[in-house]
Amino acid sequence: MEKTSVLVQDTGGNSFGKVSRLSLTAAVSEDRTILQDVRFTAPYKIMHPFRKTDGSIQVMLLSASAGIMDGDRQEFDLNIREGASVEFISQSYEKIHQMKEGHAQRQVHVHVASHASFCFHPQPTIPFAGSAFENRMRIDLDDETSRFCMCEIFSCGRSARQEYFAYRFYHSLTEIYRQGTIIYRDNTRYDPALFDMGGMGMYESRTHLASLFLTRPEDPVQTLRQIRAFLEEQEDAEGAATILSKGDLAVRILGSRAQRLEELSSRILNL
Repeated sequence: MEKTSVLVQDTGGNSFGKVSRLSLTAAVSEDRTILQDVRFTAPYKIMHPFRKTDGSIQVMLLSASAGIMDGDRQEFDLNIREGASVEFISQSYEKIHQMKEGHAQRQVHVHVASHASFCFHPQPTIPFAGSAFENRMRIDLDDETSRFCMCEIFSCGRSARQEYFAYRFYHSLTEIYRQGTIIYRDNTRYDPALFDMGGMGMYESRTHLASLFLTRPEDPVQTLRQIRAFLEEQEDAEGAATILSKGDLAVRILGSRAQRLEELSSRILNL
């Protein structure tokens, strides 16, 4: 499993003196997915996995922290071995708190082996006014039998408090590789001081954005038609879907409530 470098090499900015880490390995035992190895440091830990009827498991991330703070440095390393099936979720909305001068960083590395399945589906992220966050996520898929999907929902801020796009910046780089060849790259750079975040080409008067990726389904064209038809039926949200060069799918949905986008995203992931 290949290791990647952090997005910005300034670990000395960690005001807490250490990196918060979560590492887990899922494998198969007696036709059921189990957690073979789990390691974590404060503030993270996980709940005992929820077992599904098909033998897969759902892993919930817990955090003793109130959210992401100035100077936080975080690393996730998730290894899904052959035949294992895992859904990764979070306990609550992720809050990025105000940061006077610095910023927080997170690096995520996921490895999905042959005939394994992994769904990365955390709850929505809320950037508070004055916050700054950088995230890098790399997913390595062994081959065409490695199944992966993800959904991330990013809000404009605390909209209930009329706090719209008041964060300093949010930078996120997601790269997905299959057999060492890149199949998807999303380089998101939101700087409200530079861009009209609520305008055309951005959030377009909406307050929440859902970004989804699904590895190549059995029939990409038919699945694309189903997703587009489903999105066209929604009166309180608007979205689009496309087939990527290798048959994988990417979806974007704009809406005004995080809970509503969670519902729509879950429906699409279940297709």
